[in-house]
Amino acid sequence: MVTLREIHCVPIMISSIDQIEVEALEGLKNSADKAALEQWRIAWLGSKGRLKSLMADMKTCPPEDRPAYGQRMNALKKTLEAAFKSQKSDDSAQQGPPLDVTEPGLPAGQGRQHILSRTIEEIIDVFSRMGFTVAEGPEVENEWYNFEALNMPETHPAREPSDNFFLEGGGMLRTQTSTVQIRVMEQSKPPLRIISPGRVYRPDTHDATHYSMFHQVEGLCVDRGVTLVDLKATLFNFARTFFGPEADLRMRPSFFPFTEPSAEVDMRMPVRGKMQWVELGGCGMVDPNVFKAVGYDPEEWTGFAFGLGIERIAMRKYGIPDIRWLFENDARFLRQF
Repeated sequence: MVTLREIHCVPIMISSIDQIEVEALEGLKNSADKAALEQWRIAWLGSKGRLKSLMADMKTCPPEDRPAYGQRMNALKKTLEAAFKSQKSDDSAQQGPPLDVTEPGLPAGQGRQHILSRTIEEIIDVFSRMGFTVAEGPEVENEWYNFEALNMPETHPAREPSDNFFLEGGGMLRTQTSTVQIRVMEQSKPPLRIISPGRVYRPDTHDATHYSMFHQVEGLCVDRGVTLVDLKATLFNFARTFFGPEADLRMRPSFFPFTEPSAEVDMRMPVRGKMQWVELGGCGMVDPNVFKAVGYDPEEWTGFAFGLGIERIAMRKYGIPDIRWLFENDARFLRQF
């Protein structure tokens, strides 16, 4: 004899499963913390949970009704597992990783200013106290500012392509910051006193003392009655302020197209344990032809100019033996400064 329970097994049980699903999802929604969420998992999805016992009830159904009951139970299981996974992810995102407030913290990394940037700021500071202001100019120049206005005609050997970076379509990368002197004098009337730190470019082979891109600081002073004594006093005052009172400088006669007379500036310092004279740059009195190129009267105005290598200054001050180290961005080297 077939019983009433057997006839209505599937409709009754499926209806009950629908109510159970609503109950389970409501309980999951109310699991407000990690502990409550775990208790819900054990109660519903655990090895002795309600879902497991409902699966066991399938044996009370007639064989022909068991597929429908099994499909509904599988759907319920997938729904609860997906809802639990979603709730757990949301809970983890809100709570974040566990924090042990007693654990020692990690030291904060402290940024450092590059040694060249620091050197430039220090140079500007020293010359500012002597009344010089900072002037800037473009790194891409034309031949008028880089050569002709600086008394270097077309036949000058410094204009050879092997010694310059010429650009397609005209223009070039400046080889010296003296170009800024011309631009300033074209736009300003004397007296004036400026320095111009910046990058310059020359196709040099890279070694311990040469690089194809480096920095210069150019200085210019124009006034009535300026003499070579003023130039020497300015450079010696800079060296002893920047390097210390024991700094020992000398000026050697030399030649530059844009100054007359001209001189090389050397500083005596230890090199590989021995005291040697090391070149820092060039200087001299502004050539009258340069004044004429910018419209200054060389009979009324005189001036001096100098150009110092910033890398050389940094290397001398901080004992850096290889200019390439300044551009390799090796953190082990940079952390020393």
